[in-house]
Amino acid sequence: MDSLFCPILLSLLFLSTSSAAVRQGAPHFTQQATSPKPQIQQACKATRFPETCEAFLRGSGHVPPNPSPVQIIQSAIWVSSENLKTAQSMVKSILDSSAGNKNRTTAAKNCLEDLHNSEYRISSTAKALPLGRIKDARAWMSSALVHQYSCWSALKYANDTQQVNSTMSFLNSTLIVMTSNGLSMMASYDIFGNETGSWRPPKTERDGFWEASGGDQSKLGFKRGVPTGLKPNATVCKGGDGCYKTVQEAVNAAPDNDSSRKFVIRIQEGVYEETVRVPLEKKNVVFLGDGMGKTVITGSLNVGQPGISTYNSATVGVAGDGFMASGLTMENTAGPDEHQAVAFRSDSDLSVIENCEFISNQDTLYVYSLRQFYKSCRIQGNVDFIFGNSASIFHDCLILVSPRPLDPEKGETNAVTAHGRTDPAQTTGLVFQNCVVNGTEEYMKLYHSNPTVHKNFLGRPWKEYSRTVFIHCNLEVLITPPGWMPWSGDFALATLYYGEFENRGLGANLSSRVEWSSRIPAKHVGTYSLKNFIQGDEWIPHILDDEATAINH
Repeated sequence: MDSLFCPILLSLLFLSTSSAAVRQGAPHFTQQATSPKPQIQQACKATRFPETCEAFLRGSGHVPPNPSPVQIIQSAIWVSSENLKTAQSMVKSILDSSAGNKNRTTAAKNCLEDLHNSEYRISSTAKALPLGRIKDARAWMSSALVHQYSCWSALKYANDTQQVNSTMSFLNSTLIVMTSNGLSMMASYDIFGNETGSWRPPKTERDGFWEASGGDQSKLGFKRGVPTGLKPNATVCKGGDGCYKTVQEAVNAAPDNDSSRKFVIRIQEGVYEETVRVPLEKKNVVFLGDGMGKTVITGSLNVGQPGISTYNSATVGVAGDGFMASGLTMENTAGPDEHQAVAFRSDSDLSVIENCEFISNQDTLYVYSLRQFYKSCRIQGNVDFIFGNSASIFHDCLILVSPRPLDPEKGETNAVTAHGRTDPAQTTGLVFQNCVVNGTEEYMKLYHSNPTVHKNFLGRPWKEYSRTVFIHCNLEVLITPPGWMPWSGDFALATLYYGEFENRGLGANLSSRVEWSSRIPAKHVGTYSLKNFIQGDEWIPHILDDEATAINH
């Protein structure tokens, strides 16, 4: 596992940006001769890299006299934004020089898309902060950091020139650090307000810290979901007149950047073999199918194919905020020998997915970033098949391990989840409430024939601050007694948070759990409620009592 932050970062000054970055036009900040403003010093104590934070803020010329805490955070956001422009220029140069190199071209294109999305989230953060929308600001800055890390990670697999290496160094030692600093200050501001004397570096549950929960509201999800009675703006069908023939054509018909209304696409029963993309500018798009197994969107892209990354492999990929889906299956039919093959990828903020099915093998559901809610869904796979760095809640979902078709009787080791939080200030994690974790009928026959060779774990830490919790879930016998598995050696075992609370089933016995997993204290369970974890009470539609009763029975 590559380390994201170099050990020398704490001694970095703003003039230490690599010469390659300077040649590309990196922001040049003039060092001030006077001692740093005490407000800057105090605010930067909230970050993981205080010396670097101070140096860049002092040299930016963007901090006003006698700044307020919000003004200091806004200056940190500005510094991150300026460095992002430099990163975009550097990656564009990589793309321009990569003709004929498919691997590097794919990496550069993915990286540019990530940086574009990061730019959008940083801009949204800057607008939200002075309006007091601190939860939104933290969520969006967390996402900006996800995209920057993903850009760095994409280039890691195409690091075959000095140009790529210099760009990775700039991303790693400058851009990501600056964004982390701004995010850390927002976390302290949210918790402590203007009392900067109380600001401190971000802490997690492993440090014994939970943010204020406002009580246990874990049952809030029962009466929220995709609203009923939505009228379609477009229809997709397999035959007949007056409808689109592909889902993508209907998505393309949606207006750009319209946040005022939903664009509802009715997808009639049928199998649609296509790759679907809902781009950032297509907001509030809704997919309504005729039911799981009836309306099916299917594809087979996978990383075994030239120029295809995990991100690109998704059969359906959504970036536009406010996405909703109900009553359909999304699948990736690539076999397990093809490695990563995503059925559905989402970095749509405020997204609601209900009564949907996701089927693949490795990496079925890529909950990439931002706030997502999954209700009464069916998710099937085997290796890390729910993964990403989002803040996602899964409510009343059926999670099924499936066989690996290559010599399944020989056994395997599976992890249900792989959460990818890279920074302790990110507001991300995977929360499972009232879910069932089991195997498909075919898999359970294999399991019962020889349980000792079929090992299944609730999760493993993809990144250093991985966070996953199971609350009031039914964990069946296939879950091995240790419960959780390491990624590699002792990586992340001291920083992750894997928690359980009042689960049931033969796989829920905590007596043999790994020592680095946790029992969630009862007084902190409310931290992971719909309201507290993803602010779901503000944006997930409320369903009338009679509708909720019909849905949940």
